Amino acid sequence: MNLGLIKSLSASAQQYAGDSFAITFAPLSLTEIYALADAPANGAIVVMSGTVRKQTDGKPVVALEYQAYEPMAVQVFTSIAAEIRQKWSDVNRVVIHHRIGRLQVGEISVLLAVGCPHRSEAFEACKYAIDTLKHNAPIWKKEHWTDGSSSWVSIGACEDTDSKC
Repeated sequence: MNLGLIKSLSASAQQYAGDSFAITFAPLSLTEIYALADAPANGAIVVMSGTVRKQTDGKPVVALEYQAYEPMAVQVFTSIAAEIRQKWSDVNRVVIHHRIGRLQVGEISVLLAVGCPHRSEAFEACKYAIDTLKHNAPIWKKEHWTDGSSSWVSIGACEDTDSKC
């Protein structure tokens, strides 16, 4: 994380009413995230669900382990929401929840939702949120392989928004 980003987090980390950010060990609920993003002004709610897949680059995965520096991660989520509102001023709800701990194949690791009057802005804002989270949030992922070995995913691996992170 660069120094400029850290400085901007302090300046733009005001949370808007209705937004919801969390780092949790508990399983994530699509129903809950959708409800948190819902508002009468919405014409669209776009939800992005990240799940633990069974392989990475053809190598079988049995689990992922996530760790986070929670206070700063939540501050990054708040900053992402503020940046979204600068780019898409009609957005009225931003929800970002991320799990930590050991997750099995098929479990949800991250849920993001954006509520907005129009679908195109909701889609764009949701994509921006996950791409920015992957690049900026202090959340680390360790892959556990079927052969018993494990490896941390390089933090730089998610710098390219077209990567498979």
